[in-house]
Amino acid sequence: MRLLPPLALLAAACAALPASAKVWTVTEAVATALRQNPDADAARHRIDAAQALITQADSAWLPQLSVSGGYLSSNGAMSGLMSSLAQRNFGFGLNFNRPGWVDNLNVTGTVAYNLYGGGRPSATRAAARAGTRAAEQELRAVQQQLTAEVVKAALHLRTTRESVAALEAGLAAYEANLANARLRFEAGQMLKADLLSLEVQAARTRELLVSARHGAALAARAFYFVLGAEDTTEPVEFAADDAALAALAIPDSADFTLRPELVALTERVRAAESMVEAARGGRRPNVNAFVSAQYDQGWRYDRHADSVQGGVTVDFNLFDAGQTSGRISQAQAELAQAKDQLRKATLAIGLEVEQARLAHADARERLAVTAGAVSQAEESAALSRARFEKGALLAAELIGSESRLIEARLSRTLAVADECLARLELRRAVGLPVLAQP
Repeated sequence: MRLLPPLALLAAACAALPASAKVWTVTEAVATALRQNPDADAARHRIDAAQALITQADSAWLPQLSVSGGYLSSNGAMSGLMSSLAQRNFGFGLNFNRPGWVDNLNVTGTVAYNLYGGGRPSATRAAARAGTRAAEQELRAVQQQLTAEVVKAALHLRTTRESVAALEAGLAAYEANLANARLRFEAGQMLKADLLSLEVQAARTRELLVSARHGAALAARAFYFVLGAEDTTEPVEFAADDAALAALAIPDSADFTLRPELVALTERVRAAESMVEAARGGRRPNVNAFVSAQYDQGWRYDRHADSVQGGVTVDFNLFDAGQTSGRISQAQAELAQAKDQLRKATLAIGLEVEQARLAHADARERLAVTAGAVSQAEESAALSRARFEKGALLAAELIGSESRLIEARLSRTLAVADECLARLELRRAVGLPVLAQP
């Protein structure tokens, strides 16, 4: 009993400790997004629907079995004749004009097989298979897009946090300079206008820091949104050195023929071509073979009988008032539309590849320019602070030096993130995997 109060205090202290944040890698984040993002789920459902169409088309090569049955009770002349024939009870002694009430229970089973369908079954199956391949390529496109969005969200969150760190360092420097400036002002070695300028600039930096912190919090929520996670306040942390980002290599070629969107549209064109052939099959005969067995039972005559029949039927549509011609014209128009969409996508992706290439070249140049800018700005700011402490530098010049340091750090942060994003977009534009699929 003496241990209960200390244990209660220990439990309360443990509950008050902040939950440790999950350390994410880009590969883990991509795997989570591909598993639970609604876009990926919708793409997988489209594949399921396309495969169901293949199953429907394949049914044309399998026999069709049907069973039907019914019970009839009537006092009609035709029903009496048909029931007596079905039950093998026909005789000239029967009064078919007034047969009285007769009944018949009929059960019929039929097996049918299509011998020739005018090419429609083969064309329909080819269209279904092309549609499935297109859906699979569309899933690949969604996966690549989701991967790119996850990496973008992660880099954006990292960039906002580094911006917060740069602003915090700048604010700390301003506060240190302000402490020195207040001492010099109290000693009569500094004008009040210069002190106020430093205080205004520190307040401005503090305002930017507040906005940056809010932006970082929003970026964390956007990261979870891309993952398809439910509403959560769990903190986000990333691995310091992510091998997946470092392994993003620049493509050797600008060939984008493997782009999944283009491959999917090519399959859509093939499916449309098959549908044109299926529509033309309406002008060809349809040949079916069948075998049917039936059983009849009647209680009025207390008789029963069974029979079997089989044969081949040929159906040929001589005139359908233009329905087949309309279907062919519709299928040809849809084929032309699919080809136009493929051509438009080819032109658009070609432009996208060129834009991605130029964006990567620009990002590399900015990365090279900002490489030494931070160290130069830090050295300049250190010299300016030293001179300001000795009273050999005006406050306006110190503000300019500190502002340039903050800008250099922010520019470097953005340049690093933009160069990584440019590599990612260039790989996605040419159809290469953005990251190794988990």
